[in-house]
Amino acid sequence: MLLEIRHVTQYLYDSPVRESVMEVWMQPQKGAGQRLISFELELDPPAQLFSYADTFGNAVYHFDVPQPHDRLTMVARSAVDTQAPAPLPEALDVGEWDRLRSDFVRGENFDFLRPHGFAVETDALKAFVKEKNLEELRVRDPLSALLELNDILSKSFGYEAGVTDADSPIDHALEARRGVCQDFSHIMIAICRSWGVPARYVSGYLFTDRKAGDRSDPDATHAWVEVFLPSTRWFGLDPTNNVVAGERHVAAAVGRDYADVPPSRGVYKGEAESQLAVGVSVRRARAAMTEPEFLRVSQPSASPRNNRRRGPFGGITYDQQQQQQQ
Repeated sequence: MLLEIRHVTQYLYDSPVRESVMEVWMQPQKGAGQRLISFELELDPPAQLFSYADTFGNAVYHFDVPQPHDRLTMVARSAVDTQAPAPLPEALDVGEWDRLRSDFVRGENFDFLRPHGFAVETDALKAFVKEKNLEELRVRDPLSALLELNDILSKSFGYEAGVTDADSPIDHALEARRGVCQDFSHIMIAICRSWGVPARYVSGYLFTDRKAGDRSDPDATHAWVEVFLPSTRWFGLDPTNNVVAGERHVAAAVGRDYADVPPSRGVYKGEAESQLAVGVSVRRARAAMTEPEFLRVSQPSASPRNNRRRGPFGGITYDQQQQQQQ
């Protein structure tokens, strides 16, 4: 499936800021089942782009806008050719649990087995696991258990933006029984790791198909989970839409949780308050809309609410992290 993706992010400041430094995780990955045809990142104000590969092999772009500005706009355009993954087996033997406990598997996937950041076992999560009798799934083989977990999580939570924030712990979604892709993914990752199944957070995009039952927002980035089994290697599960990740999913970055791979993250120098506008388009054909037509303004993010500290270039600096959830 040939997909074109346009991802617009705009930070607006109520007074000019003196400098911005940003990192961006928006380039689709190159790998099996996903061929990156092109990627470009347009900046306004213009800035020189640099890139590096992070700990998990993701492409990260970073730049510095050293002059005063009252807005910062990033437009990422990608073309990706995706292939449907090989179908999963109907089931595995229960000996797969023993293979998961091998020193090799645990050593190779150390980062994706430990609780981290948002993906941690909390009292609320333990209560949810008990309520849904999720531990009973472990009498089945790991693949069957994971597919059933994906189904249970999808049916247990309503999809609703605005119930949680980008920095909300999983307890907020567990209490409300509502949330967005980011929340469902963190909950699933925490459960998988408690079972001894390596699990990682995937940040990316989805070509939404309402006829297939997709309920995630087509105008936003998407998030899902990849799990590792020795007999299947890594494969994706999307608890938001209750599907196995396929050719409609485009992975941009993987990490332990959202904090490892936000679409953008940075700091600015100044006392201004910021507001964020985001628009995402994933289409088979090139979009004809102008940028403002699909920019969606989020709730204002007041700078004092963020992490205030002394910046690396002096003065007061505020963490400026994209507040669009996945």
